[in-house]
Amino acid sequence: MENNRNLLIAFVISMVILTGWQMLYVNPKIEAQREAARIEAEQAAETSNLDSVTQSDTNIPAPGATAGSEVPGASSSATQPVSREAAVASSPRVQIDTPRLAGSINLQGARLDDLKLKDYRVTVEPNSPNIELLIPAALPDGYFAEFGFVGSAASGTVPGPDTVWTVESGSTLTPHTPVTLTYTNEKGLTFRRTISVDTNYMFTVTDTVVNGGTEPIELRSYGRTTRMGTPSTAGLYILHEGLIGVTGEKGLQEIKYADAEEEGQIKPGKSEDGWLGITDKYWAVTLIPHSGVAFDPRFAFFGEGRPRFQADFLTDPIVVPAQGEQTVSNMVFAGAKEVHVIDEYEKTKNIRQFELLIDWGWFYFITKPMFYLIDWLYRLLGNFGLAILATTVIVKLVLFPLANKSYKSMAKMKQLQPALLEIREKYGDDRMKQQQAMMELYKKEKVNPVAGCWPVLVQIPIFFALYKVLYVTIEMRHAPFFGWIRDLAAPDPTSIFNLFGLLPYDVPAFLMIGVWPIIMGITMFLQMRMNPTPPDPTQAMIFNWMPLIFTYMLASFPAGLVIYWAWNNTLSIIQQAVIMKRHGAKVELWDNLVGMFKKKPKPAE
Repeated sequence: MENNRNLLIAFVISMVILTGWQMLYVNPKIEAQREAARIEAEQAAETSNLDSVTQSDTNIPAPGATAGSEVPGASSSATQPVSREAAVASSPRVQIDTPRLAGSINLQGARLDDLKLKDYRVTVEPNSPNIELLIPAALPDGYFAEFGFVGSAASGTVPGPDTVWTVESGSTLTPHTPVTLTYTNEKGLTFRRTISVDTNYMFTVTDTVVNGGTEPIELRSYGRTTRMGTPSTAGLYILHEGLIGVTGEKGLQEIKYADAEEEGQIKPGKSEDGWLGITDKYWAVTLIPHSGVAFDPRFAFFGEGRPRFQADFLTDPIVVPAQGEQTVSNMVFAGAKEVHVIDEYEKTKNIRQFELLIDWGWFYFITKPMFYLIDWLYRLLGNFGLAILATTVIVKLVLFPLANKSYKSMAKMKQLQPALLEIREKYGDDRMKQQQAMMELYKKEKVNPVAGCWPVLVQIPIFFALYKVLYVTIEMRHAPFFGWIRDLAAPDPTSIFNLFGLLPYDVPAFLMIGVWPIIMGITMFLQMRMNPTPPDPTQAMIFNWMPLIFTYMLASFPAGLVIYWAWNNTLSIIQQAVIMKRHGAKVELWDNLVGMFKKKPKPAE
């Protein structure tokens, strides 16, 4: 019993620590995100009459500069107040229209800097603005991706951030109609760029350089994705937001914004494959350089002027023969980090470890299968909440042999209760002899005293896996259940302290104890009462307070997690009752409930 108690205490302490972190760190971050989303929605809904303001990249080498081996940086000059519409209208563009994307390509630099996600909105409201992923550099939160070349005096002017391309074919970029742009410099070099896009989020940029001169020309190709300012992040320890990539021998590189700001430049070393970019919780923009051409990846922060973060690459020299041509093809992923889409790109585009764009964590071997199971059930049942309930049943079936042994042991423990009480009375305060006598009894009856804790302990990694899935996968974002649960990845929005919304006032975050947390608490209370009251006072006190403590703690967790726990408790009650009846052990639930309301006899004087 001592070991049983210690395991239980350790579990409770672990949950208290996790919940303290959730309430004191995670929840304030989530509240800040919601407020930012609300402000973003309001700003996006507003129309502005501000005049357009053009913005040039003042610290980028001029088109004819001999930049040597440097990738261009981003603009360092200050921005002026300007609306998104005005910034977009300030330069010639080609429209983007796909089933999942809307926006335009800036012909100045052939830059992707205007992109919205059709399938995702800022809030759960149906009229909420669409997510704006890429934003013109003229705005304070500019965010874009582009490709270009670094040349030499022999090459003349090469395409860069200020180059204005000419549309050769295609008026709107769609999955069926690519766009071709051209640029010819003063030395007879013609650059023909074909941009295509699939039905999801992958752009392919193919550059063909035609050398009409009599001498071979040496060029370097570069790509960069740049983000102005310091982006707001979820700030959660369980997921990475910032610069990211898989290149060279180092493999995965995850660099937080603060670390990039401190380091200035991080160069993982030359690579011949891989990808790099910038990731948010749910969205990402990554560059996939041309496979087979060696390149130098870099993660950088530029602090002068406008602070900005950049992930870029610069290839080794590419030789364009006289009267010949050379072709380089790069890709850009710009969109939502949907698991199946990312996995398909890794497979069909042969992108090394592209799945790591989603932060599955150290326990990915549990987290990712958990997601696949929930997602498969969602496609079958049509609701992620129902998928979580079905996942709980499947987990119960998988763990049934362990639970069966555990409950068998618990049934035997019930039968040993009189003998255990007799040992306690016999040895009084002599703890050593008590423990020895109990262990001899357990050995004689072939009972494992800690077996009852195994189902709880096994649930811990499953609980954390589901916790991770709810936080990092976009599939769970804004996924509704039934009734008032409109987002399984967010806490239950109701509270008992305003009668679940019947009283007309808001409740502070720390008092948001909703319907589902209360249901979970009740099921936990009933599960505790399935067993007789422990003879040890400390353990009895823990058992009495645990349902109330967990109700308060889990109120701040995602609703999907609380629903899982409540349903798991319910199944455990049924399972325990059936197994214990089969083994002749009395189910104590009703007697324990009645006993709570019986008047306790006064101790004899």
